[in-house]
Amino acid sequence: MVQNQGYAAYANNKILTASPAELVLMLYEAAIKFTNIAISAVEITEEHPSKDIEKAHENILKVEKIIEELQLSLDKKYPVAQDFDNVYQYIQQRLIDANISKDKEVLEEILKHLRKMRDTWKEVMKRALAGK
Repeated sequence: MVQNQGYAAYANNKILTASPAELVLMLYEAAIKFTNIAISAVEITEEHPSKDIEKAHENILKVEKIIEELQLSLDKKYPVAQDFDNVYQYIQQRLIDANISKDKEVLEEILKHLRKMRDTWKEVMKRALAGK
């Protein structure tokens, strides 16, 4: 229990001291994590012969909330914000589709988009640091 409190304090401090760019990266990482959990919940294997519908649902909802937060953080004064918003809207629709169907392929498509956006964001952060 004490170890969990220490980790929680560390995680909270990491969030409180992060730059806005680092917070966006954390959101992408969390969305990827929860999408992976949802994928494993709908995978049928010898060890898990049926889908864990509730676990998949809970984690898909977490990803939806993260995407909503990313949409709210867009600075609309930049034209590229509309492009990001369009992608986020598409991902939101695919999350709804995935939650209805519990389809692994739809979740893997979402994961591909999230990873691409995360990697792009990392590149933006790297270039911004190099430009300072």
